[in-house]
Amino acid sequence: MGLYSKIRGTFQKEYKERSPIYKERIRTWRKEGTIVYVGKPTNIARARSLGYKAKEGYFAVRVRTKKGRRARKSPRGGRKPSKNIKYISPGKSYQAVAEEKAARKYADKEVLNSYWVGEDGMYKYFEIIMIDPTMKTVNKDIKKQKGRAFRGLTSAGKKHRGIRHKGKGMNRPMRWFER
Repeated sequence: MGLYSKIRGTFQKEYKERSPIYKERIRTWRKEGTIVYVGKPTNIARARSLGYKAKEGYFAVRVRTKKGRRARKSPRGGRKPSKNIKYISPGKSYQAVAEEKAARKYADKEVLNSYWVGEDGMYKYFEIIMIDPTMKTVNKDIKKQKGRAFRGLTSAGKKHRGIRHKGKGMNRPMRWFER
């Protein structure tokens, strides 16, 4: 059993048992702002599996998103039953929303990937791995991709675009002979 699998196991164990370390971590996060520069990731094993490297140009940002049903700002459309909807499903996960928040805050950086780090009754917390495209240590292929979070090129974005897996029922462009 390697080092990263042990780290992964302890992180999962802390969450399942709701250990005092985990509770204290969530308490401090709740007092902080919505988007917080972290520098080093909390769950290093998960970050490394998603592409984080301990080099210049890579850093982590913690973002919180509000949990619960997503209410419309104001139910417009009159009293027609078909128009009078209080809640909508946005078609985007909380993780994809968190990635977009981080991308807006750090406009000159790019979102590499993200992962879940915790939640409480009101918020879900995600750590977003960001890269600085101006650095020489960063992969050249990722430098070329602008606005990854907004175009659904991250892992969470691929989930809501439906291209995470191949097979029957997955979204894909129709070919000319399938029409």
